[in-house]
Amino acid sequence: MSPIVEVDAVCKRFGAVNVLEGVSFQVRAGSVVAIIGRSGSGKSTALRCINGLETIDSGRIRVCEQELTSPRLDLNRLHRDVGIVFQSYNLFPHLTAEENVMLAPRLVLKLAGGEQRDLAARVLSQVGLADKAKAYPSQLSGGQQQRVAIARSLAMKPSLMLFDEITSALDPELTGEVLKVIEGLARDGMSMILVTHEMAFARKVADHLIFMHRGKVWEEGPAAVLDAPQTDELRQFLGNGL
Repeated sequence: MSPIVEVDAVCKRFGAVNVLEGVSFQVRAGSVVAIIGRSGSGKSTALRCINGLETIDSGRIRVCEQELTSPRLDLNRLHRDVGIVFQSYNLFPHLTAEENVMLAPRLVLKLAGGEQRDLAARVLSQVGLADKAKAYPSQLSGGQQQRVAIARSLAMKPSLMLFDEITSALDPELTGEVLKVIEGLARDGMSMILVTHEMAFARKVADHLIFMHRGKVWEEGPAAVLDAPQTDELRQFLGNGL
């Protein structure tokens, strides 16, 4: 089976700054990959390139059997196949949790009203919020809002989920709520890439870990690399508790 994500020698610049320098890695279908590293190491940029939110200057990215540099790239299909959740929840404040989840299935998948509600009920239940369907974002905690954002992505039935520092703005208790949802998705076999600073969580849930440093994949391997880092840079990163 071919990988669900192939990143090959990808370079990305913002002005004169090289953010990604020859980044290469693969993600197998059904696996969970955690990307760690200091701020500015290129982690989030790599994630945004995989979802087509940023273009690349050179190299190759293949996601869900689509070449992202191809003139035949179907962006609508890519964004259906690849869900992404950010640190900020980006929920519509005037819509209930249920309505936030139903919006994309109505506009993109063209589902009928009953199908939208059934789908919203299913994914809200999946993230432990079946009882909050009628609540507005202002009535939800940060952790609950983040779980609604995850449900909104799941409603599009993606093949791959990307998570970009989704617990950074949450306190430890709310972080735990969100990470339980991710663990559940992993058990269900969802292909995922996580950019995270939660080392204990990365160790627990990830099949494969990528340490990025100065825009490059500096070290990678099973999560056990956290116990025996091979480079001074990863040892220092872990030693600082970052």
